Amino acid sequence: MRRAPLRDADLATAFDAGASAYDLLVGRNPGYHENLRLSAERLGTPGDGAGLRILDAGCGTGASTAALLSAAPRAEIVGVDAADAMLAQARAKQWPPGVRFVHSRIEDLAGAGVRGPFDAIFAAYLCRNLADPDGQLRALRELLRPGGTLLVHDYTSGEDAVTRVKWHAVCWGIVIPLAVFHRGGTGLYRHLWRSVAEFDDAPAFAARLCGAGFTGVRFATVPGWQRGIEHSFLATRPVEDHAGRPGQVEERRA
Repeated sequence: MRRAPLRDADLATAFDAGASAYDLLVGRNPGYHENLRLSAERLGTPGDGAGLRILDAGCGTGASTAALLSAAPRAEIVGVDAADAMLAQARAKQWPPGVRFVHSRIEDLAGAGVRGPFDAIFAAYLCRNLADPDGQLRALRELLRPGGTLLVHDYTSGEDAVTRVKWHAVCWGIVIPLAVFHRGGTGLYRHLWRSVAEFDDAPAFAARLCGAGFTGVRFATVPGWQRGIEHSFLATRPVEDHAGRPGQVEERRA
């Protein structure tokens, strides 16, 4: 029987189970931190980020938070994640006073006291894990100030057979065996493999962002083995937001 990707409580439990080995495993992934920093730079925050408020949606152990700080060291950053053990790893690290972490599902931010407007939202490895990605993208748009920017950093299913085969080979030949070796929770990494393989390719996700009411949607891939698999997606909340009227992909490749 074919299993569906994990969702909600089961996914948070899987991340909690893998939290202790998570930083070690992603550190073995060539380009992981460099590509997060590249996406943070593509967010285009002005200057050193002073006076800006940024939501790090699905911050995990804080790798995305560190990437944001490299691009905007003086910004106020609110990191949110549903996996308590992942957040414990993040909180154990050294952060400047402008960084704080909140334990919450992305769908429950208001109940956790996280409210907009934000100047920017950074969502790394988040959207394909949501039960209702379209609804949540609309909710993220509402958390942005008019003219604010969403950057989604994630793996996609691949637009051609070679890219898709590369994804399967890396997951089953490297990632999952490493998780077994380091006792990092293989269920989490089997979920990673399946969730990417069954989610959007890059043009489809860009169209999803347009359908959620964003404008100026554009995307670019990253270097290294992730080329064609991992992308940065930039999208803007319109200054005149007409209740989520669909936008257009203005530039297919940034």
